[in-house]
Formats: sequence, structure tokens, C-alpha cells
Amino acid sequence: MFNDTFLRACRREKTATVPVWFMRQAGRYDADYRAIRERYSLVEICEHPEVCVEVTKMPVEKLGVDAAILFSDIMIPVGAMGLPFEIREHVGPIIATPIRHERDVERLEVFDAKEKLPHVLQTIERLASELTVPLIGFVGGPFTLASYMIEGGPSRDYLKTKQMMVARPELWQKLMDKLADMVIRYAGEQVQAGAQALQVFDSWVGSLAPSDFVQYVKPTMQRIFAGLQPLGVPLIYFGVNTGELLGEFATTGANVIGVDWRVPLANARQRVGSDVALQGNFDPAMLFAPAAEMKRRAIDILQQGTKDPGFIFNLGHGVKPTTDIAALKYLVDVVHEFDVNRGV
Repeated sequence: MFNDTFLRACRREKTATVPVWFMRQAGRYDADYRAIRERYSLVEICEHPEVCVEVTKMPVEKLGVDAAILFSDIMIPVGAMGLPFEIREHVGPIIATPIRHERDVERLEVFDAKEKLPHVLQTIERLASELTVPLIGFVGGPFTLASYMIEGGPSRDYLKTKQMMVARPELWQKLMDKLADMVIRYAGEQVQAGAQALQVFDSWVGSLAPSDFVQYVKPTMQRIFAGLQPLGVPLIYFGVNTGELLGEFATTGANVIGVDWRVPLANARQRVGSDVALQGNFDPAMLFAPAAEMKRRAIDILQQGTKDPGFIFNLGHGVKPTTDIAALKYLVDVVHEFDVNRGV
């Protein structure tokens, strides 16, 4: 039996239970994953379809979540574009030769995944044939990718990125256009291989003022979602600290808007309107709370989220590496046991 609850919620259809999955649901909280990481780096896992399939399926089998998300990293296609990077443990992506000039943007290649990332498509094909829940493919949002490509690594203030954005708007737009072309093509190839939904992780776009998002990023996101809509799969847009951007997110063309824990879901619904589904927004830190407190908070989110059609339970960001797997399983059970009709 194929469990399509997640897909139906994305389409704002009535579901008997609330679907749940977690960002970073395959990770170091799982002892079996830690054992695999002793033999493979994150990038190496992505390069071996048999290992990547195993890792992607772990949370489905162990937690009972209603969707799988491809195990990968938003930087994988950046390397395929011709910009080398490394993922440094406890730091994040590091780029030795950040983008500074027009020639740096011109050298970026909008690649064919069948040639540059065949292992990713092979992984998706295998997962699509083996999973009993939908598979979510994903890409990084252009602002977030650009921030790594310009800063050379993680940043707190995104100073170089914002400086290019406002001081060199033509160069910024060339980079946005190149990244949009890549995202549309790469995401489309994921769907062709078998992904049944797509999430755009624009993790750091919340660092922008709403006016800057509207001027420098939103047109690119509208172009991306317009390019992906013909694929006929749910399109999810998520970023951290994006409470003030949610209203704009809802007019990008995404079908589902991800919400972090800083914004109550009732407020988020007011900001996005009734034409999109919502996904969120349990604070990952609260997975370390006592079970009774976890349940109280989850029920509150469920009651807010189910007042309107189209709700997917998730965290407000990724699972922390030191999370107890039992806490995740308990949270899944709480969500699945919630009575949608009675609100308890």
C-alpha cells in the first residue's frame, strides 16, 4: 500500500491523519547512520546510490514518517556547476575560490545531471521503486546558494553577498539567472527520475529585509516556481527566520510554505492566505523536552495547523545531531494519533 497522505495534504485535500516528516530526518541522531559516516563522508554517501538509498530509507523504516527526502546536500549541484567546495565537519560548506567577478559567474555551467550527477538520478530511481511513501527531491534557493558562493562559507551577516546585491545589481542578477536555470533543470531531472515533490531550501533568505527580498530575490523565485509548475508535483518553499517574508513567499508560486518555530501557525496562516498549504513548525530544541511538554506543544501546533485544509507537520528547522531517536518516534506517534475531526 502506498501512503499518499503527504501529497494529499500538499494539495490541501482532506486527510484522515496529519502527515509528518522531518528536515534532516536522516542523520547523526541514528547510530546506524553514524556507523555509515565512519566509512563515508556526506558527499561520498551521495556518490554511492546503494548507500544513499539505505540512508534515505532509514527514517521511513525507523520513525514511520509519511515522506522520504533524498539524502543529499544543497551544495552538490554547485560542484557540478564547476565551483569546487568541501564540507568541513562542524563548519559547513567551504569554497576556496568565491565568486567575485563577472567571469566567475560566466564560468558556471548549467549542467545535465545525467552527465554530471548520474548517481543522484540513479538513487532517486531506486527509491521511487522501493518506497511506500512519497520521495521529496530538493534544491537550494538561489540566495542561499549565492551566499555560500560569494562569502566562501557560512556567514552571520552575509556582508559580501548583500554588498554585491546592492552595489553590483547587474552581476547579482546574472548569478541569480544562472542559479535559476540550474535549479529548474536539476529539479526537473529529479522529478523525471521519480521524485514526487520538491522542496526549495532557501535557508538564509530570512537575513533580508522584506523590500530587498521583493527586489532582489522574489522575481527569481517566481521564475523558478513558474518553471517547475508544469511538472505537476507539490512545490515547497522554506527558509529560517522568514516570518516577515511569509506573505511574499505565498505569492512566489509555491504550493506549500514552510514555517519555522518563531511564528505561530495561526499567524503564518493569516500572512500566507488560504491558497497554499503550510508545513511546520515544531522547535527542534523541544525534542529534548519531557514527553508531556513535547506532546503539549505538538498538539498546539496540530490544532492551529488543521484549522484550514493543507497541513504537514514538520520541525521549524533540521533535526539536531544529539536528538534521541525515541523522541522523534514519540513525536511521530503523537502526530499520527491526533484526531483531525475532534482536534485532540
